[in-house]
Amino acid sequence: MDADPDPEHHARLTTARSRELGQELHLARKRAKLTATTVAEELGWSPGKLSKMEHGWRATSSWDYGTLLGKLGADRQTRERIQRIASEQDIGLFVRSFDERISDHLMCLSIHERAARTMQKYEPMIIPGLLQTESYARAVMSTFVSLTVEELDMFAATRMERQTVLKGEQSPDTTCYIHEAALKTVMGSYRVMHDQMMRLVFMCGWRRLRPRVIPMAAGGHWALSCGYNLMTFSRSISPVAYSENDVSGVFAEQERAVQRFQAKSKALAALALDVDRSRKVFSRWADFYDRRAEGPDLAEER
Repeated sequence: MDADPDPEHHARLTTARSRELGQELHLARKRAKLTATTVAEELGWSPGKLSKMEHGWRATSSWDYGTLLGKLGADRQTRERIQRIASEQDIGLFVRSFDERISDHLMCLSIHERAARTMQKYEPMIIPGLLQTESYARAVMSTFVSLTVEELDMFAATRMERQTVLKGEQSPDTTCYIHEAALKTVMGSYRVMHDQMMRLVFMCGWRRLRPRVIPMAAGGHWALSCGYNLMTFSRSISPVAYSENDVSGVFAEQERAVQRFQAKSKALAALALDVDRSRKVFSRWADFYDRRAEGPDLAEER
């Protein structure tokens, strides 16, 4: 019998990998325009079995996955991706390749950001992607190797869509640590930088968002070397930490790994200014870039 009188019990058994797998199955069914009831009935399954699979509560055999994907008419790429995820072992750490795209396209990152209750985020040298203006994002992405105009448009639109996670009553309580070096590093033009600084000023007033500056005067620290996003959820789901390099993102939910990122967050909080003082720093840099924007073009100075 697949009906579960205690769904909370199954929720405690989910992992980052199983939740990604469940979302892939859910989207495959949606693309097929089939209801869960219809699929379950035609496969001879109970609705509870399919529901648990789509929520990441239940693992099953490769035969069942293949049968389900065949019923959904999934394309080869989808089948291979789902079978690859299903065959992975849950060891508390796994890697997702960017496949010549950007981290914004990672389904596992997106579903966890949207499910998070809290996020603590830091990126060295640039403004965190969730806080970027479109012009700043385009300036960053335009430095990527061999991006076409169409790809740049697509990537920028994806990043803007991803930022909607910060809006609304259900948005996660988010702290973003921004090193002052990122404020001093010009991306695009002085006007782009001015608009980005003003966006950060306004974001300091958002109810569930705290942009906090780590000033140059804070000095060096081990916690400043690598970016990350530490996400926590309802008490039935363990925290997940995400970090990335140039070609892939790493998801960690091992207790020792999470504790390391918690220590990193604590260290950054001690180095950073509070939101009010950070707002003043953003305003000061906005004024600086506004004055520069009225002078010679940045390209001419270079």
